[in-house]
Amino acid sequence: MKKRTAILISGRGSNMAALIAAARDPAYPAEIAVVVSNVPDAAGLAEARAMGVEAVALDHNQFPSRMTFELALHGMLLDRGIDLVCNAGFMRLLTAGFVNRWFDRHLNIHPSLLPSFTGLNTHERALFEGVKVSGASVHFVRIEMDAGPIVAQAAVPVLEGDTPETLGARVLVAEHRLYPHALALVASGRAKVLDGNVVISGTQDGREVLFSPQLA
Repeated sequence: MKKRTAILISGRGSNMAALIAAARDPAYPAEIAVVVSNVPDAAGLAEARAMGVEAVALDHNQFPSRMTFELALHGMLLDRGIDLVCNAGFMRLLTAGFVNRWFDRHLNIHPSLLPSFTGLNTHERALFEGVKVSGASVHFVRIEMDAGPIVAQAAVPVLEGDTPETLGARVLVAEHRLYPHALALVASGRAKVLDGNVVISGTQDGREVLFSPQLA
């Protein structure tokens, strides 16, 4: 049975759109049941509706505390029978209460090869440090920001003359391929957390990394 999945956004939702598009395949193991934004005018809400998915604004500013906002969000997900949650540009840190309720059922995507460059300004920092390869990571959410067992990663080259904008655009293309792949691994049951790391069945070493064709 397909895993009912919710996507949390705060902005344009390009990774959200990639997930929705992937889930249209009848063979895909997850269905996108709802998109929720904590920003009422987020562009991704209209995009989700145009793609035929329920989209709901849940403005965190209308709640007296983080706890009350997260309880409302949790209740909304339960009401829709959600199995998995995907952050896709959701720009709000969640407390231990929410994280623990969705432990090992909650994914996030980050535009770096974790554990390097957690937090913001990842592309600027990668260029400053002179790395030759950058990329993106999908991981299970933990209380610490951009931490948690890594499901899959995508690597892209850092090219001579790159700016944060050109590198970010190249990484974003990889993200749109990576996130649907990682969600499929989790929804199908192939990716499981074992002793704090993700092990993927059907692979030689239990790991998966996607490489940009530009690296070949």
